[in-house]
Amino acid sequence: MTQRDAERAGTTLRERLLDDAIDHFGRNGIGDTSLRGIAEAVGTSHRMLIYHFGSREGLLAEVTREVEARQRAVMTATYDADLPPLEAGARYWEETVEATLRYGPLFFELAAHAMQGKEHAASLREELIAAWLPSVTDLCRAIGLPEAQAETHARLALGAARGLLLDLLNRLLLLSAEVGGAGVDD
Repeated sequence: MTQRDAERAGTTLRERLLDDAIDHFGRNGIGDTSLRGIAEAVGTSHRMLIYHFGSREGLLAEVTREVEARQRAVMTATYDADLPPLEAGARYWEETVEATLRYGPLFFELAAHAMQGKEHAASLREELIAAWLPSVTDLCRAIGLPEAQAETHARLALGAARGLLLDLLNRLLLLSAEVGGAGVDD
């Protein structure tokens, strides 16, 4: 039994399909892949995906929610570790960069879908900042920013972090093109 198999023991088929879809989209992006193409890539039938997610858009909506939930869980776990706020921030940044190298292209593709008004990304459009703002505002207070400035600094921090992560991915793609076409994951 592999480590991945052990980690997946006790999960439902729906959870495993969602995990496989996230891994697939993390490597390949979403693009215009049909539900049949997604099913083939994750080793199931399109009917099984319809049963568990309703449609391609339903699957993409679940992928969106799960990717965001996982990243917020990492932030919560990092800041609940009884570390000084700045040390916790540095650790969270390291974990975020690691996650971005794997799922960043998927996140930014979904964010673009949200901004284009695509239905499967509606929850992301609504939560792109709002879901993160309370926690990041609390962190700004924890490092000593005045109450009147905490939310503004939190918004700036979120925007700056996402911009830096997008820049990281762009630089890696440019570098990979210079050295022969290896991708972000390579």
